[in-house]
Parts: sequence; structure tokens; C-alpha cells
Amino acid sequence: MQIIDIHTHGLNGLDTRSKAASDILTIADNHGKQGVTGIILSIYPGPLRIMRQHIHTVRTAMKEQSSQDHSASIIGVHLEGPFLNPLRCGALNAESFLLPDTKSLDQLIDGFENIIKIITVAPELPGAEHLIRHISDKGIIVSMGHSDATYAEAQRGYHSGAKGITHLFNAMRGIHHREPGLAGFGLMHPEIYVEVIADPFHLNPQILEMIFRIKPPEKIIIISDSVRDALTDSGDRGIRDDASTLQGGCMTIKDSAERLYKLGLNKEAVSKAISTNPLTYLGHLPFNNYGREILPSTTE
Repeated sequence: MQIIDIHTHGLNGLDTRSKAASDILTIADNHGKQGVTGIILSIYPGPLRIMRQHIHTVRTAMKEQSSQDHSASIIGVHLEGPFLNPLRCGALNAESFLLPDTKSLDQLIDGFENIIKIITVAPELPGAEHLIRHISDKGIIVSMGHSDATYAEAQRGYHSGAKGITHLFNAMRGIHHREPGLAGFGLMHPEIYVEVIADPFHLNPQILEMIFRIKPPEKIIIISDSVRDALTDSGDRGIRDDASTLQGGCMTIKDSAERLYKLGLNKEAVSKAISTNPLTYLGHLPFNNYGREILPSTTE
């Protein structure tokens, strides 16, 4: 089975905040050793110059990646920012966030459009709807997240072209009985894809069960959101900073799926959430932009 992780920053002591393509290739190799066949590497928000530097490093790694090895194929990048809401920054550095602006966006992605697959945007910010249309017109997926959006604002983001929601429930307005918010929109709208972190720390098991009961199973995508310290000893609190804020996921999506099987969730639905669903979301790409097969023929 093909296993595709569309949201990972790194693992085993490395992440995308690197100038060395060898670091990125090691991340891909470590994912491959965990049974993952394809990854989209998530870039942290920061000054545009620094983000471009990190995108460049990933592109260099994509060009160098051998079709003969057994590492996870690098499909492209996900920009988790900078057009996010500081009120819902989560573990990200809010000082680097920008208001939605097409000039800043074009400056950020110029020359990298072919490898940028997903950009997370907070749809409630001034100018976000125009930016979402601008990004979508370039053939890049917009995912809504790190957001304080109301249900109506999320709906407008969707109608502007957004196709997904970044790590549902995390770093966003929660569901209130008088305001369902972005999380409520993600659950209730049948066409929007939702990312789900399924490690033991980000979502209560009953919330995971609710997602799989309510959402059409083909619209759920399990992600790792793995960070530098993933696959190290996360203890019984997950990977947190000094303020006890969760920094990201601590396990691969293959391990997350095994966890969901043990929780009693539908095995077929969970399997689709790490394989066919992310591929459909991405448009069934068989190769990355440099000819490296995403789905190695040796994968069982």
C-alpha cells in the first residue's frame, strides 16, 4: 500500500529549517524506513528570504533524490504560512506572520511554483479571499488553518477556492453551539478535505471517532505533522515547548494508523486516509517534478 504524508516538518533530529540538502534526504530516508512512500515537506513561516532558502534546499534534495533508493519520494512542499492568524499561532512564530497580499506571495514562491503543492491560509484575514483565488489559479492547493475563522468565514474561504483544512481542531477556533467555526465547517461540509493528527496527544479518541463518523471517509487525510523531535522519547505529554505548547506530531502516519486500528476505527477508512485520499487530494501525481516516482514499484 502507498503511504503518503502531506504534512511533515522532519523527524529524528532534523527538519526543513536547513540549508543542507543532505538533511532533507535523510528526513526522506527516515520516513522511508518507517514505511512511508511519499512526503510533502512543510516549511515553517519566517522572513520570506529564509522561507525561500528552505524551499530551495528541498528542491535541491528533490533533484538529487535517487530513484534507486528506498526513501520516501519528496513530492514537494507545503508552506505553513506566513498568511496566518497570530491569535491561533499554535507552535509557530507569530512574529513572522503577514496579512494576505499577492505581492508578498509572489515574492515568496517566485521560481518555486512547480514544487509548491499546498499553502495554508487563515481565511478570515483581510485580503484572504483574493489571495486564495490567486493561489488556486496557480494550481496550488489552499488549506485553511491557524485560523480564528467563523463558520461563515470558512465557507467564504472554501468558495474562494480552498480545498482543505490544516490539522482539524488544532490551532483554530473550536466548536461552540452558537458558532461552529472552522472546525465545525470542516466536519459538516462534505467536500472539504481535513487533515487529522492521530498521535496520542493532539486529539481525544472520542474526537477522532467523531471525525470518522461524520466526515465522508474519502475526505479524511491522516498527517504526522512530525517535527524535529519526532521518533525520539516524547514521554507522556507529547513534544512540547517550555510553555507546554504542543510543537507537532511525534509519530509517523503508519504508526498513527495502527493506533487508530487499535482504537476500533474502521480499518478501510483509516487505510484510505493515509493512501488513496492524499493522492486524490494532490491530483494523483505519479511523479515529482524531477521524475522521481512517488510510488515505487517495490512498495507492497
